[in-house]
Amino acid sequence: MKKGDIAIVGAGLGGVAAALLLIQEGYHVRLFEQASGFSRLGAGIQLGPNVMKIMRRLGLETVVESMGCKPPSWISRNWDDGAVLADVGLNRRRDYYGAAYVTIHRGDFHKLLTDALPVGAIVFDKRLTEVADDGDRVKLSFGDGTEALTDIVIGADGVNSVIRETLLGFEAPTYSGYIGHRAIFPAERLKGSGFEFQPCVKWWSEDRHMMVYFLDDRQEELYYVTGVPEAEWPTGVSFLPSSRDEMREAFAGFHAIVQAIVDATTEVTKWPLLARPPLPLWSRGRLVLLGDACHPMKPHMAQGAAMAIEDAAMLVRCLEVEGGPSHYSDAFALYRANRMDRASHVQRVSNANTWLRSNENPDWVYGYDVFNTPLVSPGATPALATACGS
Repeated sequence: MKKGDIAIVGAGLGGVAAALLLIQEGYHVRLFEQASGFSRLGAGIQLGPNVMKIMRRLGLETVVESMGCKPPSWISRNWDDGAVLADVGLNRRRDYYGAAYVTIHRGDFHKLLTDALPVGAIVFDKRLTEVADDGDRVKLSFGDGTEALTDIVIGADGVNSVIRETLLGFEAPTYSGYIGHRAIFPAERLKGSGFEFQPCVKWWSEDRHMMVYFLDDRQEELYYVTGVPEAEWPTGVSFLPSSRDEMREAFAGFHAIVQAIVDATTEVTKWPLLARPPLPLWSRGRLVLLGDACHPMKPHMAQGAAMAIEDAAMLVRCLEVEGGPSHYSDAFALYRANRMDRASHVQRVSNANTWLRSNENPDWVYGYDVFNTPLVSPGATPALATACGS
C-alpha cells in the first residue's frame, strides 16, 4: 500500500467507486457507512459512455453490459398523442462514443461494485457525528462511540452530508416543489396491452413527465420515474408510499401507453426532489466532497450518479498527479478546477428539465472521458466538450 490512509464517508455509488479506484492505485481505504447493510432498492439507473469508461478501468464494463439493457436511443414523446419530440442515439452511436449506454437496476449495479471491494473495506453502522481536522490528521467520531484517525476524508455522504456541514455549516436542502414517483414491475404485466414498449422513453407535458426504461438485457423488468408538481412535502421525510390511483390522477389524459404502464404498476413510492445551489467550495483542509454532497440535482438528465462517479475518478487522478494524500491541498485544488464547471453545468441543465426534449447534441455529456480529458490548472476554465471514441 502507498503511504497514507483515506477514509470515505458514505458507501453509495460515488463512495464505492472512489474506494475501488483508490485501492486499484494502492491506497489504504476505509469506507464508513451509516446503514447496517444494503438491499435491492426499487430504482433504476442509466449509465452513459462517460460512466462505462470508468467501469472499464475497474474491469467491470463487460459484466455491467451483460446485466443491463442497451437501448439504441433515447426517445422523447409528447404526453397525449405520443408524437416523437426527439430520437437521440445512444447505443446506435456506440462506436462513436467508444462505450455502451446501459440501463440497469440501481441495486444490482451497487452490489456489483461493493462485491468488488476487499472483504471488510466497508464498515457498517457508522453514523458520523463529528469531524475534527487538526491539520495533521482527521478524527472521525461515530454515534456508537467509536473513533477513527485518517490522513484525508472524502465526503460521499449525500445531500444531507455531515462533511458538507462541517465545511459550510448546517443548511437544509431546498424542496423543489416536485416529487418523483418510482416503480419497478415485471414487464410481463404489459402483455396483452397491444402496445410496443421501447427501451428508453420519456413522456413530456408542460409541467410533468415520466421516464420509462428496461433494467435488464432480456427486458424482463420495467422501471419508471416521474417528475410531478406537489406544493408541499413533510420536512425530514425521505419517501412515502404512493398508489396506482394517485398515478392515474397525476397522469390523467396521458397517452394510452402511459395508462397501460400505470395500470401494470404493482408498488410505487414517491420521493421529494431536493436541490442546493452550487457550493462555494468543495474542500477545506483535509476534507473534500464529491457527488450529491456538493452538487445534488434533480434526476432529469440521469446524470446524478454519473457525476459522483466522475468526481471519484477525477479526484483519484488528481491525487496521483500531485503525489498522494501528503499533497492533499494541491490535489483538491486541481480536482475542483477540473470538476466544478462540468458538474455545475450538468446540475443546472438537470434542474431545468430540458435535457433531450428536442434533438440536441449530447456529446458534451456522453463523450466525456475523465481519464483522458486534458487537465487544467486551478484558475483556468475547462472546456465542456470533449472528443469521443477514445
